[in-house]
Amino acid sequence: MSAQKRRESVISAAIAEFAITGYHGTSTATIARRVGVTQPYLFRLFPDKKAIFVAALTRSMEDTRRAFEGAADGAEGGERALQAMTKAYAQPMSTRPETLLMQMQGYAVAADAEARGDDPIGGLVRAGWMRIRETVHLTLGTDADRTAGFFACGMLGNALAAIGLPPDAGRQGSVLEGRCVSQHPPRRAG
Repeated sequence: MSAQKRRESVISAAIAEFAITGYHGTSTATIARRVGVTQPYLFRLFPDKKAIFVAALTRSMEDTRRAFEGAADGAEGGERALQAMTKAYAQPMSTRPETLLMQMQGYAVAADAEARGDDPIGGLVRAGWMRIRETVHLTLGTDADRTAGFFACGMLGNALAAIGLPPDAGRQGSVLEGRCVSQHPPRRAG
């Protein structure tokens, strides 16, 4: 296997491991075992654990952004784009929750890093989130309320998934069926 393919394997394994046990609870030995390489080889691919975490977090955020972009391609904004992006987000939440949970771990690490003055992780999370937001915002026709509603419902879905509740847990499950944003009250005229 080429070094690039092995790097990709490490990133995938890191997403799965960090999603479950977080940055501090995940060892590089665990990631190396999951990939089937030695720790020294792992450190030939990445300089340290933080670099592995950054690569995993970057990948998970970019995967989310691309999922939104791809889902809305050709939907020409509006309700169809909204429904397509909601479906695109709900599908990985139920079949590949590690992508979502990796992002949640990234938010936690960013908050901790900010408190300690370690801004690069916080900057990475902010930049990744802004790219995701921009993709959604432009797709929805640059309606700030609709964009905010989409993310509010998405964060509700994130919280449900993070605490292990099923998507249909009460009324809030509608976020995963594409109804949350459409239930958002319309803006008042004037």
